[in-house]
Amino acid sequence: MSELLSNFIGGRWVAGSGAGTPLFDPVLGTELVRVDATGLDLASAFGFAREQGGAALRALSYRERAGLLAAIGKVLQANRDEYYAIATANSGTVKNDSAVDIDGGIYTLSTYAKLGESLGERRFMPDGEPARLGKEPLFQSQHVLTPTRGVALFINAFNFPSWGLWEKAAPALLSGVPVIVKPATATAWLTQRMVKDVVDAGVLPAGALSVVCGSSAGLLDQLQPFDVISFTGSAETAALIRSHRAVVQGSTRVNIEADSLNSALLLPGEAAGSEAFELLAKEVAREMTVKSGQKCTAIRRVFVPEALYGAAAEAISARLAKTTVGNPRNEAVRMGSLVNRAQLNSVREGLALLKQQATVLHDGAGHALVDADPAVACCVGPTLLGVGTAAQSDAADRVHDTEVFGPVATLVPYRDAAHALALVRRGQGSLVASLYGSDPKALAAAALELADSHGRVHVISPDVAAQHTGHGNVMPQSLHGGPGRAGGGEELGGLRALNFYHRRSALQASTEVLAAL
Repeated sequence: MSELLSNFIGGRWVAGSGAGTPLFDPVLGTELVRVDATGLDLASAFGFAREQGGAALRALSYRERAGLLAAIGKVLQANRDEYYAIATANSGTVKNDSAVDIDGGIYTLSTYAKLGESLGERRFMPDGEPARLGKEPLFQSQHVLTPTRGVALFINAFNFPSWGLWEKAAPALLSGVPVIVKPATATAWLTQRMVKDVVDAGVLPAGALSVVCGSSAGLLDQLQPFDVISFTGSAETAALIRSHRAVVQGSTRVNIEADSLNSALLLPGEAAGSEAFELLAKEVAREMTVKSGQKCTAIRRVFVPEALYGAAAEAISARLAKTTVGNPRNEAVRMGSLVNRAQLNSVREGLALLKQQATVLHDGAGHALVDADPAVACCVGPTLLGVGTAAQSDAADRVHDTEVFGPVATLVPYRDAAHALALVRRGQGSLVASLYGSDPKALAAAALELADSHGRVHVISPDVAAQHTGHGNVMPQSLHGGPGRAGGGEELGGLRALNFYHRRSALQASTEVLAAL
């Protein structure tokens, strides 16, 4: 029987009392480790984090907490090779895809370490300038942001066990708020190992960072009014969180990142083979295959002028055909596996649903697996679907409503710019849309038109072909989240991320008192 990973709560390592849930290699099918959270004293764990971890963190300045983030980054950097090995075994990712998760998490930590340095020795953040409350400036109102005296509970998704932790934990710890992370069971190993390395290094005060691996049962019941919860996952689970007593009655602050039908849009006026056209084809193929399409920000719908539908289908399919799929340990493989058998079945079911309203332009089933047994490996080739005509684009509601969380995208033709924008909005709120074209004014206008329904609009023109950061790459300097179907949440965005972990108050006092702050 494989090793049972321990949970770190209350300042100590505690094993669950159950047999544990096994984690598997999605390519080889072998059991790796087991996780279990049965029988944990969650009330004590949350209390310890609030009282011990929170007090210790709040006693530090932003600059001192930034130093903790920098120290965490050094610990993780020293153990990168082990993390890559775990990612290959547990997530089935090739090296470049593992880097998106592992190095992306370390980069986010370093970014917030630098941002924290800029906040200096303060322990609160002023919010705006003082406002007079009378004719004379003797008695004024100053808004301030102070760290919430609670714990930050993170319930994370399976696709980013590293970045998913650190992109949330970095602003939380910098704010002075202790963290309890519940990673997705399927890929909890990497999260647990990273937490273990940080704990073993003695970087953080006791109670500042905890990890619970296994079932999430009972976690929400521990939440109190000044705690916060950040969730990444399905809309169904998000609805359960929003309806929980702690949120409904206790007003526990909640941030949600849920489903997203992200788009790529080629603006009118481009010709087949133009630079903007080729940039779209390249980015769509890349986004479909990075992490086997298992990214919340991956391109799911591709909009092109109706006259370019055939050329776009051909250009994207030609790129996808070069993608080798199989065992990530083989250097010839460019796309690894889905995370497990359940995810493979989900992708197959989603494909079958979309195929009722779309045709196959590039069939993933035509990709022979490299160094992997099709009967065992959770691998699937990239599949491009299409709806054929602009009229069908309106009728194909499943294309705009169904997210297949794998290497699948649908090509959708449009009549004109207004039709294109209307079709993009059929996603009912997304994390990101990317625009491709060569007319700066048209790109700017389209970006503003889509800004209200997207957390991020990524504009790619020929002049930034070599510099843009990628449709699906979440940079800590920019906001991550989205309205509507995407969950209505906001993360990152530089120092904006700290707002979630602070409480805003108005201090009304004399000018002399406010100056003493």
